[in-house]
Amino acid sequence: MTHDTRAAADSLRPGAIGTAGIVFFVVAAAAPLAATLGAAPLVFGANGIGAPGAYVAATVVLLLFAVGYATMSRHVTGAGGFATYISHGLGGAAGHAAAFVALLAYNCMLAGIVGQLGAFAQSTVDDKWGLDLPWQVWAFVGVAIVAVLGYRDVGLSARVLGVLLVAEVVVLLVMDVVVIVRGGASGLAFEAFDPTTVFDGAAGIAVMFAFSCFVGFEATTIYGEEARDPRRSVPRATYVAILAIGVFYTVTMFAIGTGYGAGDVADEARADPVGFVLSLNTRYVGSASTTVMELLVLTSLLAVVLAFHNTLSRYLYSLGRARVLPSPLGRTRRADQAPHVASAVQTGITAVIVTGFAVAGADPFLNLFAWLVGLGTLGVLVLQAATSVAVVVYFRRTRGDARPWQTLIAPTLALVGLTGAVYLVTRNFTVLTGVTSGPVLLLPWLIPVAALVGLAAWSRTRRTRL
Repeated sequence: MTHDTRAAADSLRPGAIGTAGIVFFVVAAAAPLAATLGAAPLVFGANGIGAPGAYVAATVVLLLFAVGYATMSRHVTGAGGFATYISHGLGGAAGHAAAFVALLAYNCMLAGIVGQLGAFAQSTVDDKWGLDLPWQVWAFVGVAIVAVLGYRDVGLSARVLGVLLVAEVVVLLVMDVVVIVRGGASGLAFEAFDPTTVFDGAAGIAVMFAFSCFVGFEATTIYGEEARDPRRSVPRATYVAILAIGVFYTVTMFAIGTGYGAGDVADEARADPVGFVLSLNTRYVGSASTTVMELLVLTSLLAVVLAFHNTLSRYLYSLGRARVLPSPLGRTRRADQAPHVASAVQTGITAVIVTGFAVAGADPFLNLFAWLVGLGTLGVLVLQAATSVAVVVYFRRTRGDARPWQTLIAPTLALVGLTGAVYLVTRNFTVLTGVTSGPVLLLPWLIPVAALVGLAAWSRTRRTRL
């Protein structure tokens, strides 16, 4: 790591979090319950019964990616995530470009999910207690809660995420088990994994949401400076997180497809996207469980917002420490060494984005959520592809590890898979947004624009490595 040497007061707290805590951050960012309720109707509506197979494909590609990623984590540690790896592999210019793409991508994901939180909270609270408040109120309540938790020591966030994560996983696993044990509508739908079925229909939508469920697993390295024994805990957390996310979503999507049946699942998803999963749970488990599920989806969304907030705070901290952004961002609080300045600024950025959509009268789910999560996922896929290249180049140059599988073959295979995913998502972006003309179609171009801004920043800070 080659960032500027700073006083201890401006360093992240070492040993603040272990493997389990890192995994909690990553899996919470996947928002198991919220992502299932939000993504399932879209992927089944677009791709029919083949939707679960897209999650298998994403898991395989990202496990290949993790091989080189985890290997490089033994040699490189930094709070800049993918940008740090790209900087060490492809140079400072590429690293700075990647950092600004990451800021764009994760801010899109964060703001989009705040919109989803506002929409779900408005509906649930009105339905259960008759309190009808605008979605904007609930969105900013969520931002305020995350602002307080994110400002504090990372260990507090890990504990909060752990409790919320266990609750939402349990309620979904109960549904999965009951549906599968009962055999669903017409038997177990194993055709979901037939390649001809998986890539039928609008496969790009299914692939995009499958990969979006893994967004945030780079937190395994972002927390490297704060991890206990990072050379072991970071690679271990990377593999555990990807496998846990992949297996969980594959099983859950398989259960949903089985529950509705191969012939009906696509039509049911299109007919009632909001109640798609809730209705299935009521049918197989009961209305009491569905009430719990409706309430837990709010805590699930709160957990994912907190996870993304912490990730972005550390990106800003890394860029401030490297003096790419104003240096105060690189400061930490003396009491617990949390990046408090970066956290406060990140709260402000999120508030501004959400306010902009609110003032424009945008729909919190169809516009704020769908558009920004789509753009954010595309940006992360581009970063992962660039990181695969960086891993190969880094080990060819440094000779720090001569094992071909870890440093050449697996990263190259991951690059092929990620490039294919970028193509599918880009090709289906109009289907995702529901818009066929107008400025919205230019959203993907914000990714190269962000990269150019990063290059401009690098030109002012030559020889700085994230």
